[in-house]
Amino acid sequence: MSDFAGMDDLLQDFLVEAGDLLSGVDNKLVDLERAPDDRGLLNDIFRGFHTIKGGAGFLNATELVTLCHLTENLFDKLRNGELAVSPDVMDVILEATGAVRDMFGFLESATQPRPADPGLIARLKAALAGELDTGAAEVHKSAGELVDSVAGPANNGEPDWAALHEAVAGVPAQPAAAAAPPPVHSEVADKTPEQIVKAAIGRRASDKPGYSGPVGRRESERTRDNSIRVDTSRLDQVLNLSGEIGLTKNRLNALRSEILAGSADNETFHALDVAVSQLDLLVSDLQNAVMKTRMQPIGRLFQKYPRIARDLARNLGKDVELVLAGEETEIDKTMIEDLSDPIIHLIRNAVDHGVEDSAERKASGKPTKSAVRLEARQEGDHIVILVADDGRGMDPEKLRSKAIAKGLITDEEANTMDERQSFNLVFMPGFSTAENVSDVSGRGVGMDVVRTNIQKLNGTIDIKSALGKGTTFVINLPLTLAILPVLLVRLGEQPLAVPLSMVREILPIELEQVQEVGGRATMVVRGEVLPVLPLASLLGWPMELVPEYGVLMQTAEQSFVLAIDSFAGREDAVIKSLDDFRPRGVAGVTTLSNGQIVLILDMKELLGSAGEQRGVPRSHLTRIARTALAA
Repeated sequence: MSDFAGMDDLLQDFLVEAGDLLSGVDNKLVDLERAPDDRGLLNDIFRGFHTIKGGAGFLNATELVTLCHLTENLFDKLRNGELAVSPDVMDVILEATGAVRDMFGFLESATQPRPADPGLIARLKAALAGELDTGAAEVHKSAGELVDSVAGPANNGEPDWAALHEAVAGVPAQPAAAAAPPPVHSEVADKTPEQIVKAAIGRRASDKPGYSGPVGRRESERTRDNSIRVDTSRLDQVLNLSGEIGLTKNRLNALRSEILAGSADNETFHALDVAVSQLDLLVSDLQNAVMKTRMQPIGRLFQKYPRIARDLARNLGKDVELVLAGEETEIDKTMIEDLSDPIIHLIRNAVDHGVEDSAERKASGKPTKSAVRLEARQEGDHIVILVADDGRGMDPEKLRSKAIAKGLITDEEANTMDERQSFNLVFMPGFSTAENVSDVSGRGVGMDVVRTNIQKLNGTIDIKSALGKGTTFVINLPLTLAILPVLLVRLGEQPLAVPLSMVREILPIELEQVQEVGGRATMVVRGEVLPVLPLASLLGWPMELVPEYGVLMQTAEQSFVLAIDSFAGREDAVIKSLDDFRPRGVAGVTTLSNGQIVLILDMKELLGSAGEQRGVPRSHLTRIARTALAA
């Protein structure tokens, strides 16, 4: 039974408000560390935490109130000048806010939070008394090195715990019965050397592909939040449009009755034409208004990243500032949730591998403080997200050499690659530069996962880099996943849809312009040699006609000419996904205005299997699409 029976609405309201407040507190704490004398910031932080504590008290969440009260006392001492803001004090405070967020996880499942870690409580009390031990950080910093120094082949990589105890504690290991817990206030005071090193092993695992950090992991384990905050003015607009559509419907019904009664004069048909045009306009406006209710400021996603960047930079001993821009840019809420982990990974890579430490930056004439920029902006019907650093940059030649060494590409393929294609090597599964991070920034780890997640959102990711100046990852996303602008093409009489975002231009294909280069058909378009890929071949269909038209398309990896029979126009497709059975190269289906069912092609998947003469048999199209639409 729920610990909050009868309080479900109050609990949900608290979690929404307290979650926003806590994210704001975390960001202000990062700002406070850069401006420790800013009393206004301290007052804002104190008020935010006091509000969280008050709400927790109303819900009788005793353990949460206890933790908040201790942390609030620490804020009060900082506010009154009894304590100074220092990195070690800030570490304890941020550890406490992280524990508060963990307690929110218990509240989300309608259970009372467990007591906070006794070690954290001890550190908070030590900070309040001005007795915080700063030696813990040094132990943590060297723990990873200790693992390597005492784990050998004889142990199959398992550390020699007796040797570790001596290395960490400075004395030989004693029997458990003779061990006495030392009364210190550090983070490792109540932990054995084994626990310290196991924690270090856990931190080192964060460098593995796909790892997104503690915050990202907690978010992914929670149930997706299906609620959304909507400005009442947007709901008012939807209501007004619905009313006008109702009036127009009544007008159409009246005109229908007149026509059925024999009224067929020009005035009646003109009135019908006007009513249909008005209905078309109103439905379009209603569709846009409904789509806007799904849009949320991306700042709600960005607000958790300053703390992640700060914690990682401090752990690595780097001086990094995360700069946010474009937080007011709006994007589909479902996309905000799915973007969380990819952006976390890009920021972690920028802080961990992209930027140099202070000594290296000073030696190269750069400011000792490095900057990582996270920016969002709207460009037409797309959202652009940038993750940029001012660090080492990436060396295309070394990336190619690494890919050859790993057997991912051949020497011949490497010689034909331009700079952009060389940067995109980091997205190949299995590509890693971890053995020599200083040369090529180590950006290969897990980047294939990042690109896959972006592509699931019908987006693209590209890289711009200058050696010694920094690297920028550019993510392009549609405004929403519910509607996809598509170009309708034809193979014979069969219409198919390709994403309009990939289309650069449409051009005729003249046979005398097609040449064979390296066994492949190519065309020269404004001095650029591009492969010609017949859509029929990609789908595995027989080519019944000689393609007359080409669609110049561009992905993150390449540009090419898609050869087709003819065009059927442009549409804003409402996508119906294929959950149970999704044929190769098909992203979903949609219905045209005339009721015809059309497959939306996944060009990236088709290109990935180019050369395979397998695909969706033409005879199966109608059955597959109708089954999906009926689901």
